[in-house]
Amino acid sequence: MRALIHDPDAPRGLRLADDVPAPEPAPDEALVRVAAVSLNFGELDLVGGNPPGQVVGRDSAGTVLRAAADGSGPPAGTRVASFAPGGGAWAQLQAVPGRDLAVLPDGVEPGAVAALPSAGVSALRAVRRLGAVLGRRVLVTGASGGVGRYAVQLAALAGADVVASVGAPERGRGLRELGAAQVVVGLDGVDEPVHGVLDNVGGPLLADALDLVAEHGVVQQIGAASGEPTVLNLAHKLVNRRLELFVVGTGLTTGDARFAFGPDLAYLARLLGEGRLDAQIGWRGPWERAVEGADALFGRRVAGKVVLDVT
Repeated sequence: MRALIHDPDAPRGLRLADDVPAPEPAPDEALVRVAAVSLNFGELDLVGGNPPGQVVGRDSAGTVLRAAADGSGPPAGTRVASFAPGGGAWAQLQAVPGRDLAVLPDGVEPGAVAALPSAGVSALRAVRRLGAVLGRRVLVTGASGGVGRYAVQLAALAGADVVASVGAPERGRGLRELGAAQVVVGLDGVDEPVHGVLDNVGGPLLADALDLVAEHGVVQQIGAASGEPTVLNLAHKLVNRRLELFVVGTGLTTGDARFAFGPDLAYLARLLGEGRLDAQIGWRGPWERAVEGADALFGRRVAGKVVLDVT
């Protein structure tokens, strides 16, 4: 089968190979024919940590070719999306545990849903970690990125008064239409306390954002796109506030159903189908152009997600 693999000598460490062995599903895994995948900044940044020849990627959508042998999960012919934290998604065929599959609503296009898994589920779970946000101010940093754009939408749907922080004025385009009440560059103009912060940037911005958190508020540190260290005066900044390192899921190797990704992904797909969530695809092309898409992502030339169509 064809698949995107890690090749240390290839641009961005990615190569589309034609002779990759097809996966052998475990009894609780379905075999999925992949139609579309999406790229994420974090996994591309860490692709060099994979062994040469390994199939990479976490986000995909397609059709069940063969149902799980143990009878779990959807039957053959079902359109699905999946989130594979361990990789293996950027291939023509993928073996996926039934608990991590989401059935697509009628009328929802696989390419749009392929944009959701990593970024959408991360944003959804991070918003939940803030607690009740109805009528409360929530700051989203790195709001122009994949996770950020979903976080703005989901926090607004939950009733929050969303402040969207971006790195440059042009990066803020379209965020008000997604539900942001205020769009700022950095933290300029944020002069009132916020109940919670969803931080995708890290570095000095995270330290400054923590100063804005009201008593008993919380910061979810999701990503560190700045690549810079964060220096905190803990005695001052964390009095009656919480700073949490966000992890999208734990128990990933135990099969614990509490950490299954399928239900959350199905919820996001339903929102997409109802027109209440926008997939925010900023770049799309065939997977032969994967490196081009990755370059656009790293060059900050994409507002939202990069999606590749699989052939």
